[in-house]
Amino acid sequence: MDSSVKRPADRAGFGSSATAIDRRRHRRVAVTLLGRFMRANKQEFPCKLVDVSVGGAAIHAAADVDMGERIVATFDHIGCIEGHVVRSFFGGFAIELQATQYKRDKLAGQIAWLMNRHELGDTAEARRHERIAIANSKQATLKLDEGVSISVDIIDFSMSGASIATTARPPIGQHVQIGKLNGRVVRHHDEGFGVEFVSLQPQETVTDELV
Repeated sequence: MDSSVKRPADRAGFGSSATAIDRRRHRRVAVTLLGRFMRANKQEFPCKLVDVSVGGAAIHAAADVDMGERIVATFDHIGCIEGHVVRSFFGGFAIELQATQYKRDKLAGQIAWLMNRHELGDTAEARRHERIAIANSKQATLKLDEGVSISVDIIDFSMSGASIATTARPPIGQHVQIGKLNGRVVRHHDEGFGVEFVSLQPQETVTDELV
């Protein structure tokens, strides 16, 4: 799916004036991510995410929804979100997200990754940073989204990502943690896969953060 991210302009809050104040505590990010959503009656419709924070999301869709209705939506890069409709606008609606703290923390990382992905141009642009090969592969601990930890070898790294040698093949887009660094799987290769960090790292400290 095509996606783009830009710095958001100020928008109205998702719900009442009281909740709007709370929403503005969360950083809003304008995005364009295609997906699908399911209404409370189990009917599904195509939609487009137009902005998101850890507190709520605005969605463009041709289908009408009811105030207070529970919505479950799935989008590329961020997966499944759910919440209740708190506002309608021309061509769409806004939901207040219902999520555990773990899910909110995960979403915050995904939003940061989307912002950095836009600022870096894309993965090809990110790979323009000098990559440093490791003569003798250095072992690191990889934590997958499900909480599983495995030992992997670091083939090379840069300020923006690393190449990992392992038999594991997490799906493209999955959130992972290598050592102390968070990132997303962006490609598979013969020896393992490549990870893009959620933010650029100082080159002199990357090695310490990876292991």
